Amino acid sequence: MTNAIPKKIAVLKGGPGSERDVSLATGAGVAKALRSLGVDVTEVDVRGPEFELPAGTELAFLALHGTFGEDGQVQEILEQRGVPYTGEGVEGSRVAFDKIVSKEMFDAHRVNTPEWEVVAAERQPEMTLPVVIKAPRQGSTVGVYIVKEQEELAPALADAAQYDNRILVERFVPARELTVGVLGDQVLPLLEIIAKGGFYDFAEKYPFLNPNSAASSGARHVCPAAISEELTQEIQDLALRAHRSLGLQVYSRVDVMLPEQGAATVLEINTIPGMTETSLLPEMAAAAGINYPTLCARIIELSLERGKAPRNE
Repeated sequence: MTNAIPKKIAVLKGGPGSERDVSLATGAGVAKALRSLGVDVTEVDVRGPEFELPAGTELAFLALHGTFGEDGQVQEILEQRGVPYTGEGVEGSRVAFDKIVSKEMFDAHRVNTPEWEVVAAERQPEMTLPVVIKAPRQGSTVGVYIVKEQEELAPALADAAQYDNRILVERFVPARELTVGVLGDQVLPLLEIIAKGGFYDFAEKYPFLNPNSAASSGARHVCPAAISEELTQEIQDLALRAHRSLGLQVYSRVDVMLPEQGAATVLEINTIPGMTETSLLPEMAAAAGINYPTLCARIIELSLERGKAPRNE
């Protein structure tokens, strides 16, 4: 075990949000990997802000996805308690988790992203169909709808409004769906997601959460993606610029769309991406020669370095 890794780590998993089951799976995987490195690991099932950490905890490894885990709330609590933690700080987490704020930052830093607008929950978008309706502060495609027909619009807006009073409306452009992992300054190989139903939804992301689904029911992943070396480099550069445009320093997974005609565009960035058995970040890391325990160790090392260097604006 590298000396940079604390010996007593609490893995925070679960959470009160809509991605609880995925988070439990991520936490179990991380805990197993850290134990293989000789770490004294305690798994903490977080259900709200009153969670307790074992005495002597040197680091909290955040395996909490979505609301409370990825939006700056748990980060703020840990800072108040004086406990170091993995991933981005409070502000970086807040910015990346809010899809609307992220869009504003992408535009400000000239990071190519699909055309977008924000509408109040009770209003109609000005953008013509087809569009993508998104609840701005959810993850794992919760509150996300591709709307191609007028009769689909009202139900999609109503569903997204359950989560937020402001809704992100994004231009839908048919494209190849890619994702790019960033570890500090290292950009991992591109991974292409080929969804069986044409939309990479919750069921296709996490088939293991459905006991009635076949093992092969999830989306197909191609890593490295079958894309030319030159275009791959362009997309990796775009992903790194997007990561830095939000002031991020540690690690993330950048979701990118590649239209048949036109340039690649960044959709959003996940600062605590899934680390389950079917997750994308470990798969990209493996393609770069980084196994799962080493990936966890690298995340810890980068997290401990966070704050020591100036932010990349």
